[in-house]
Amino acid sequence: MPRYKILNVKQLCLYAVISSSLFSCSISEPTKNTVQAEPIQPKNVLFVLVDDLGIKDLSIEGSNYYETPNIDALASKSVRFTQGYAASQVCSPSRASIITGKYVTNHGVTTWIGDKAGPEWRARNRNDSHDPALYQHFVSTDEVTIAEKFRKSGYDTFFAGKWHLGGEGSSPEDHGFNINVGGWDSGSPKGGYFSPYQNPKLEDGPVGESLTLRLAEETAAYIGRRKADKPFFAYLSFYAVHAPIQTSKTLWQKYRDKAEAQGLAEKHQRFKFDRRRAVRQIQDNPIFAGLVESMDTAVGIVLDKLKATGLDNNTIVVFTSDNGGLSSGDGYGTASLPYRGGKGRQFEGGIRVPYYIYAPGMAANGSDVATPVSGIDLYPTLLDLVGIATSVEHQLDGVSLKPLLAGEKIAERPLFWHFPHYGNQGGEPSSMIRQGDWKLIYYHEDQRVELYNLAKDIGEQSDLAKKQQLITTQLKAQLDAWLLATNAQFPTPNPEYDPTKRQALLERLEREVMPKMNKQHDQYLNNDYNPNNRWWGSEDQY
Repeated sequence: MPRYKILNVKQLCLYAVISSSLFSCSISEPTKNTVQAEPIQPKNVLFVLVDDLGIKDLSIEGSNYYETPNIDALASKSVRFTQGYAASQVCSPSRASIITGKYVTNHGVTTWIGDKAGPEWRARNRNDSHDPALYQHFVSTDEVTIAEKFRKSGYDTFFAGKWHLGGEGSSPEDHGFNINVGGWDSGSPKGGYFSPYQNPKLEDGPVGESLTLRLAEETAAYIGRRKADKPFFAYLSFYAVHAPIQTSKTLWQKYRDKAEAQGLAEKHQRFKFDRRRAVRQIQDNPIFAGLVESMDTAVGIVLDKLKATGLDNNTIVVFTSDNGGLSSGDGYGTASLPYRGGKGRQFEGGIRVPYYIYAPGMAANGSDVATPVSGIDLYPTLLDLVGIATSVEHQLDGVSLKPLLAGEKIAERPLFWHFPHYGNQGGEPSSMIRQGDWKLIYYHEDQRVELYNLAKDIGEQSDLAKKQQLITTQLKAQLDAWLLATNAQFPTPNPEYDPTKRQALLERLEREVMPKMNKQHDQYLNNDYNPNNRWWGSEDQY
């Protein structure tokens, strides 16, 4: 596989000066034996992961269209990280980072599992200038996952929902989960969101049963069966709100009427073409809104079970998403403004996610924390909160956020991303670094860089790379050194590349396809809309 070019001594020295703490992010121990943590009463953990939920897809985060009262209530009593990031702009890498506590370059899953790479990418006829990098197609069993750490520490472990981190030999059961309900190699609900599910790990329910609510009921039933003397680690990983975008007629009607009441039902241009794909600018899709509400109802089912069993005061709850919202692909269900882009893209809309942690008794509960944090931090944070020690043999890239939960601070550090692929949603092969208010994006196709000041330009509209050359040079040196140190893999030039054909494709997408999409989405708001007489068969075809 291609390797990144070796830095010269001057670059490495510069990197060492400006980021001396870069490699101190892993949790390790000063002795050969594990550090004995302070005895803490075992706490249960409920980890809720939503698929493709953008930061603006919740009412507590500013949406005036979607209704998410259960998640809002959880966020209100939790520590709400207002600058929470996924570790990748697409699902499998981000999910692998959550369960390993590592950056994507260190576990090797750099795109969604099943994506084409190398010369095989050309079969998609997108006329791209590079062949995407090769990548790991499963989470290695050499990794010590967070579930394995909990299980080895006496916890019972439970998984429900989307896995998408490998098939046979790399399933939830192979990575530390005692129970698996619905987790297999598929990245989307094969049978849709209503039974029959076509899921070999989940028995079908009555025809038309909601997959989202079923997963919540399975999780709630698991919690209800728990024995008082054995703590649990329950991981509820929804397939929602991933495409296909589907809902019931009742919920469609509710949000269709709401769109009309808010003046959103008038025909208008809801898409903007940004570089390589159309991006939705308005939240007015009643089908997607219904899917979001079902997910919120499902979260409420599980939280209510915690309260009913008296476990809510001794259970840590995490709520987050694996990447940004569906604004530029996979149904085009939502808008992420003021953030640019969405899932699959290198901009903030692709990596900003809801990020809430409720840990009983922590001083910062009920407050907002602006410190930038990543999905890689959840692993060490949960271990720290329950008193499970880490070992020197297993290095983590994330840091414990427990000090922030206690109302204290953590050392400032850079955050990194690496996506040497083309996103189905218009993403470009790129690597990124965020340091303080600054974010630098490096593009592998033409080696250009962009620099944004996120404090002043959250929409990433003003590229300051030429005006702020010193900062650009410093951040690029940090990024180079990180890529080298983590053995990052890179795209290679496509010898068949024809820029004329690529430009023709982009022009057709903007000129022909985008208007068709707008017309179709207009139909969703028609009062007589009826998708093939099956309300759960309403997925977007573009």
